[in-house]
Amino acid sequence: MIWSFATGGNVGSGPALAGGVIYFGSDDHNVYALDARTSTKLWSFGTGGKVDSSPAVADGVVYIGSEDGSAYAIRDGTELWSFPTGRKVDSSPAVADGTIPQR
Repeated sequence: MIWSFATGGNVGSGPALAGGVIYFGSDDHNVYALDARTSTKLWSFGTGGKVDSSPAVADGVVYIGSEDGSAYAIRDGTELWSFPTGRKVDSSPAVADGTIPQR
């Protein structure tokens, strides 16, 4: 093991790596950004529910869903926008041509 990082809950989210930063969600209702080399926490962002969705990262923006019933766009730990879905979001977003496609 090179390093580890403890959250306040289980981690069911798969990680995303972009620009030397690892992004992931936790059952402690947070999204985390860690330095990939050192595991130093760069920022965290709280949602109202568990975060089992795996993030998508494009142009420095992290897109992720939460069991609080919202999808989020986050940059540097700050919410750019959120979209209420009406149900928990466990699936992982995809970004294509600057948009998040919907089914």
